[in-house]
Amino acid sequence: MNEPVIAIYDIGKTNKKLLLYDRKYQIVHRDQISLPETVDDDGYPCEDVEKTSQWVKKSFKAIKKNKKFAIKALNISAYGASFVHLNERGRPATPLYNYLKPYPEGLAEQLYEQYGGEETFTRQTASPRLGMLNSGLQLYWLKHHKPEMYRTIWRSLHLPQYFAYLIHGKCFNEITSLGCHTALWDFSRDRSHDWVYAEKIDATLPPVVSTHSYEMISNNNSNTLCGVGIHDSSASLVPYLLAFEESFMLLSSGTWNITLNPFNEEPLTYEELRKDCLQYINYRGVSVKASRILMGREHDYQEARLTEHFNKSSDYHRSIIPDKELLENLLSGEHSERHFYPQTMQQTGPLPNFTGSPTDLSQFSSYEEAYHQLILDLVEMQAISMKLVTSQTPPKKVFISGGFCANQLFMQLLAAHFPDIQFYTTELDNASALGAALVMHRHWNRGESIDHLFQFQEVQPMNIAALTTYSFVKM
Repeated sequence: MNEPVIAIYDIGKTNKKLLLYDRKYQIVHRDQISLPETVDDDGYPCEDVEKTSQWVKKSFKAIKKNKKFAIKALNISAYGASFVHLNERGRPATPLYNYLKPYPEGLAEQLYEQYGGEETFTRQTASPRLGMLNSGLQLYWLKHHKPEMYRTIWRSLHLPQYFAYLIHGKCFNEITSLGCHTALWDFSRDRSHDWVYAEKIDATLPPVVSTHSYEMISNNNSNTLCGVGIHDSSASLVPYLLAFEESFMLLSSGTWNITLNPFNEEPLTYEELRKDCLQYINYRGVSVKASRILMGREHDYQEARLTEHFNKSSDYHRSIIPDKELLENLLSGEHSERHFYPQTMQQTGPLPNFTGSPTDLSQFSSYEEAYHQLILDLVEMQAISMKLVTSQTPPKKVFISGGFCANQLFMQLLAAHFPDIQFYTTELDNASALGAALVMHRHWNRGESIDHLFQFQEVQPMNIAALTTYSFVKM
C-alpha cells in the first residue's frame, strides 16, 4: 500500500527542496537543487523564475508517479519580499526582481510624503524602510518607473503563493506573506493600507486568505489537499506555537539573528522601527513582534581579523572553551579601547548609528583573550536587540536555533543577561518546511503528536556578578 505523505516545497534563495513527510513528520524522501542566477531587464542579478518553475513542475510530476507514496497534502514555504507578476495568460510578466536590488533615490520619499510621512507610514505598516525588501514598494516602483511593464500585470503573487499557483492554478494573497514588512498592510486597521487603494495597486492583488486555506486537486484517481503557501520566517515559528502554550521567544540565529516574540501585542513605535524592529503576521493572523541584528556577519568579520592577527586556523574559534577567570579579568578593568564596535551593522540592528574604530588587536595577549572580549560585546548588542521585543511581561523561555547554538560562550553569556528566563538550544531540522507541513496537519493527519520532533538542551548561564552591570554601549 502506498505510504500517505505530505509534500513540501521549501524554496530558498540558494537551495530548492522537495521533502516528503510521513504521518509522524519524518522525512521519507528528499529532492534538492541549486540553480544559477540570471539577470533582470536592468542587468541586476535575480532568481531565474522560469527554471525554478520548471523544476517544481517536473519534480511534482515525478513524485506523483512514484508508487511508494500517496500524496495526501502539499504545501509551500518560500522566502519573502519577492513578487511574481503574472500577465493575463498566467505567465510571469516581469523578472523575479531581487530584494537586494537598489531602490531609486527619492521614490520611497515620494510615497511616504503622500501618505502621512515616513514615521507614520512605516509605523502603520510595521515596515522599516527597506527599499525592495518592502515588496509593496516593488509594485510602486514598477508603476512609476516601468509603466509599460506594469500595465501588463494581471496578478501579483508573493513567492509562496506563486509556487502554490503552479500546482492548483488559483491566485491567492496569504496573510503571512502579506504581513511581513511589505508596506501593504495597515496593522492599526487590519486591512490593506490606504495607498494600496489610492494607487489602484489592489487591482493586481488577489483575495486575502488564511494560511490554513487549501484547494483540492485530482491526483491519480485520488485527491490531494494543496495549501496556499506560507512565508518561511512565519513557517519556522509554527512548530513552536503548536507545541508550547506558555509564553516564549524564538531566536533564529545565523547571518541575521532574528528574535520573534509571538506574545508581545504592544504596537510598534517609530523608535523601535529605527532599531530594526518590525511585526509579522503569524499563521493564526496574530502579529508577532520581531527584532533583527546582523550578528553572524559581524562575528565572522571580527573573527577573521583575529585569525589573521594571531595566525590561527579559520575554525580555531570553535575550540574555545568559556573561561570564567578570563572573563572576570576582562570585566574588572576599564579598557574602553578594547571594545569591539560594530563594523558591518551600519544602519541596521538596534544600534543603527553606533560606530567606533576597529579594535587594536595588539592590546590582547592571546586569541583567547580577544575572542572572549569580542563575544562579551556581541552578546551585549544581542541582548539590547532582544530586550526591544521582550515586552513588559517577559516570556518564561527562549528557544534558540541556528548556527550560534554551537557557540557555548555566546550562549552562556546571553543567558546571563536574562536571569529570570530559561534558555534552550534546539535542533529542529528544516523548520520552515516542517511549519508548512504542520499548518496542513488538521486537514490530513489528525491525532499525531509532534512532541517527539523537538530536542532541547538547557543553557547554563555564566555566573559572574559583574555581568549584570556590564555595558559598553552608550545609548
